[in-house]
Amino acid sequence: MTELVLVAESGDGTVSALNLQTDGTAHLNRLATSPVGDGCGTFAVDARRDLVYAAAKGEPAQLVTLRLDRASGELTETSRRAVDDSLTYLELTHDGSVLLGASFGGGFAASWQVGDDGTVGEPRSRVEFANAHCVVAAGPYAYVVSLGEDLVAQFSVAPGGALTPLDPPTVACPEGSGPRHLVLAGSNAYLVTEYSAEAIRFDVADDGTLTAAESVRIDDPAANLAHSRMGADPLEEHLRWGADLHVARGFLLCSERTASTIASVALDADGRLGQVVSISGTETQPRGFVVTPDERLAIAAGERSTHLRLHRVEDDGRLVPVERVAIGAKANWVRVV
Repeated sequence: MTELVLVAESGDGTVSALNLQTDGTAHLNRLATSPVGDGCGTFAVDARRDLVYAAAKGEPAQLVTLRLDRASGELTETSRRAVDDSLTYLELTHDGSVLLGASFGGGFAASWQVGDDGTVGEPRSRVEFANAHCVVAAGPYAYVVSLGEDLVAQFSVAPGGALTPLDPPTVACPEGSGPRHLVLAGSNAYLVTEYSAEAIRFDVADDGTLTAAESVRIDDPAANLAHSRMGADPLEEHLRWGADLHVARGFLLCSERTASTIASVALDADGRLGQVVSISGTETQPRGFVVTPDERLAIAAGERSTHLRLHRVEDDGRLVPVERVAIGAKANWVRVV
């Protein structure tokens, strides 16, 4: 079986496409590299229509729509529109009709209605939160993670893209923790924090609201990292620097950038957090990684590396390195499409 992998390379302003062969020994093969724009980072993929929505920095910042040729891996630009500030995270609703974006520097999250032809329309909603780092969609709900305000804001999403706050409109995270990325899995939501390097689980109610539950540290104890803060240099001061997270085979995988590790946290039958069972080294400064649909492989990029690393997820949660493949500079976003 072959999967297609896309990687954003912000240092080169490009997105590379690779084939992932999963039959027998897993193998990555680079197909094509397409220009997108300076500082290209986050992107969202409409697999049904083979459209990619990518963010690029600049004056003004851009939201770029590209058509994906799955055979060649090439991306062809179809349109672009200016946005108020560079976008840190992009997500499509399940049916591809609404695009959601978060801007760390701009301190907002926004929604755009997507037309039947894939064209991104004018913004439908805009909500202000300091250092908004992530926005994710789950059914009729959307969640905005504010690193600057230590909270997750929760909304219903109307068919046209309008965002309406739930009751309560926000759920608090530990003060100074720096909430960063969020993933949802059934009745559970999992958050990784940047400054405290914690994984936090939330119960997801039928009305979409979140309630904080247990948490666990995900940084390597042997690295002896201290709590970070806004404006600090984690490498210079040897501080915690949580980044990304995904669920795989009964484990929550979380990356930490100072020590360049991915921790595997055991999940019980109901999805509750257990203990860290494994900490694996990966590419330098792993801002983004992804898990394949069968949850047996993890692919990690490093901001200070020019390689992707392919890992096998073992039954006990360990990540075993399988292969390294050369890519572009400052890779920070990986998706299997």
